[in-house]
Amino acid sequence: MFVLQGNTLEASMGPHFSIPSASLTIFDTLSVIAWVPVYDRLLVPAVRSVTGHPRGFTQLQRMGIGLVVSMFSMVAAGVLELVRLRVIARHGLYGEHDVVPISIFWQVPQYFIVGAAEVFVFVGQLEFFYDQAPDAMKSMCTALSLTTVALGNYVSTLLVTVVAKVTTRGGKEGWIPAKNLNVGRLDYFFWLMTVLSVVNFAIYLPIANWYTYKKSANEGDDIRRENGTSDN
Repeated sequence: MFVLQGNTLEASMGPHFSIPSASLTIFDTLSVIAWVPVYDRLLVPAVRSVTGHPRGFTQLQRMGIGLVVSMFSMVAAGVLELVRLRVIARHGLYGEHDVVPISIFWQVPQYFIVGAAEVFVFVGQLEFFYDQAPDAMKSMCTALSLTTVALGNYVSTLLVTVVAKVTTRGGKEGWIPAKNLNVGRLDYFFWLMTVLSVVNFAIYLPIANWYTYKKSANEGDDIRRENGTSDN
């Protein structure tokens, strides 16, 4: 949906070059690169001094924070879409090939927030699967954690299909028109994703609170290092 939104925005840089909207995913990657050292060098020591946990946050706390952060990427996309629709209405840009005079770089914040959420969710998820898996199944469970991404893609496809079918009943253009996004309501889709994110987090919280951590060797090493002791 970010790419479809970007396809309608002003993407030119100078008279001879235009930025493909899909290339803005580079800001997702740059966000991850920027946030990893900030998290490890600044956030973890600050939180560790408060919580006393060697890693600052527990793995489930880290994932929960990432889920909350991800909500704001949908909010940012929804706000940009509202602005885009107002500009369309103001200038009458309802044609299929009309370009909305808003710089495509206004999408950077939503990509940057997605990258920040990934630092919390995906890294925490990999650590959780590795540390909490039985010793003989660590590699397998770490690999299985990646299946959540694949399943998420299938669920996303299903969600878009259902939304498109429901909102086009009665001959309506729907929220996500197949040809002309300028006559759609993509903002409604982003608000729906925000609501689903809140529901997802509400389900995640009691499950995370219910879970009892397995004592891992890595955790013990972290604690001993914190206390300035070792097996030797």
